[in-house]
Amino acid sequence: MITGLHLFLTYSCNFECDHCFVYSSPRARGTFTFSQIEKVLQEAKKIDSLEIIYFEGGEPFLYYPLMLRSARLAAEMGFKIGIVTNGYFAVSAADAEIWLEPLQELEIVDLSISNDSLHYGEESDNPATRALEAAKKLKIPAEVIEIEEPVITEETGSEENQKVKGAPVIGGSTLLRGRAVEKFAADLPQKDWQVFKECPAEELENPGRVHLDSYGNVHICQGLSIGNMTEEPLAEILLNYQARNHPICRPLIEGGPAQLAREYGLEPRQSYADACHFCYLLRRDLLEKFPRYLAPEQVYGLGD
Repeated sequence: MITGLHLFLTYSCNFECDHCFVYSSPRARGTFTFSQIEKVLQEAKKIDSLEIIYFEGGEPFLYYPLMLRSARLAAEMGFKIGIVTNGYFAVSAADAEIWLEPLQELEIVDLSISNDSLHYGEESDNPATRALEAAKKLKIPAEVIEIEEPVITEETGSEENQKVKGAPVIGGSTLLRGRAVEKFAADLPQKDWQVFKECPAEELENPGRVHLDSYGNVHICQGLSIGNMTEEPLAEILLNYQARNHPICRPLIEGGPAQLAREYGLEPRQSYADACHFCYLLRRDLLEKFPRYLAPEQVYGLGD
């Protein structure tokens, strides 16, 4: 049951982080217009289970007027509001409050702020910290998203007992998708491809949330689309979605990335760091075969 709709308000970001799922950077294209947002919210109202709209990116604060007006409209329509940011705007405590005060008025329910070494190095007095402090002062519900650079821990015993750090503080595990595959995967312990028999990261049959970008792609996982809003109304895509009719989701449900490779006669290399690493590379190999379902290509490090 879909309860959350996460909008990639923009793929653009002031950072170009090594772990970014969607290859965001200052050069990344793809930003919503307000008219697009209006259409999305009109469709969202048709989905009875939908409760919360998130604005994220990229970095949504780069388009502050658009983000604020869109969030205000969503709130007026009865949705709860969440925002994900790296807090770059908080160049001082006073500035942080100026930027966040309008969100206090909107009564947003979650402000998630990325604050880790991948964003700000080892600097503790950084914009994200100031944004968090300002949010607390304004009584805006806020939390930190912290992702550690994947490393091999110094543990004794066999390689099988070595663990890979990098799990976000807010749930989940290290996700080797997007730029993280390019930057980290090669240096991590690898396992035989045949052991990856399930998707451990996403609920493909009964998703609780999806992401939507300005190109219309409805992501059940970054770069894995279940439809396009420019071709079919969003409400119909979500209400009619059947995972076992989807050419990528079905094999993933039946046997994980290993089954996806077998299904389409791909020849995987011997080993991968984890299931996301394997699945991401398989999907990249299938881009030409399934451009409608594996989109946009920039999420795979291709295109402009």
